[in-house]
Amino acid sequence: MTALAYPARFYSLVKFEHTIFALPFAYVGAFLAVNAVPSAHDLVWITVAMVGARSLAMGLNRLIDAGLDARNPRTAGRELPSGLLSPIAVVAFCLASLAVFLVAVFQLDPLVHWLWPIPVAGFVIYPYLKRWTWLCHLWLGAVDGLAPVGAWAAITGTIPWEAWALGGAVALWVAGFDCFYALLDLEVDREQGLQSIAVRFGERGAFWGARLFHLGTVALLVAAGLGLDVGLFYWLGVAVVAGLLAYEHSLVRPGDLRRLDTAFFTMNGVISVGFFVFVLLDVL
Repeated sequence: MTALAYPARFYSLVKFEHTIFALPFAYVGAFLAVNAVPSAHDLVWITVAMVGARSLAMGLNRLIDAGLDARNPRTAGRELPSGLLSPIAVVAFCLASLAVFLVAVFQLDPLVHWLWPIPVAGFVIYPYLKRWTWLCHLWLGAVDGLAPVGAWAAITGTIPWEAWALGGAVALWVAGFDCFYALLDLEVDREQGLQSIAVRFGERGAFWGARLFHLGTVALLVAAGLGLDVGLFYWLGVAVVAGLLAYEHSLVRPGDLRRLDTAFFTMNGVISVGFFVFVLLDVL
């Protein structure tokens, strides 16, 4: 393998483009924490921390799940089971990602100097949960929901209930679309003895789970807004999120998952970036 091939393979390993799901919500937490545009110093190091954290999380996920991925036709072509990357290379990548995360964390408020093991523990535990419980979707959501909470703490050194409400909204948003995503592997998961809401409650149960979680997302965004000094643009953003989630649910239905990629990737990217833009307009 040439040296130039490594970056592309690691980029694919962690699906770097999906950082767009979590990073805008970290910025939402940062901007609402100060009700203004944070300093360039804080924004840069929050960005670096998020990239390092997400790269670590995905690298660990791929490493721990390599055996499962090899037995799943949908994922057998991924970098580890296909041999495009070696386990040693991925371990080195995870260590480098952890180092980047820690360097960034220690440029921010002293509170997060003590809290960084929490998300790292969450990253390690998540891949194992699907072997034990269908509640794994909520754990994944909770880990991603730390983005706005951590950004808020990184700037202010405090974590008020509004920050937790934002984190809860993100957690339920992620858990909801992960219910959809699990449908892609429903039969394989059953064969391998893995757990998900779809395995436990069937395809219709996964749809109902996603609906309830996404209703909770909107409710928590409303709750956070009521506790903060926000203006019209914030509320327009909440309305847009609610509308886009409704549209996302209209794209797929039990027995018809043809547009699942559009619902999962495209719509969730639009939701994340769109809500951040409305928050940015609000604080400006």
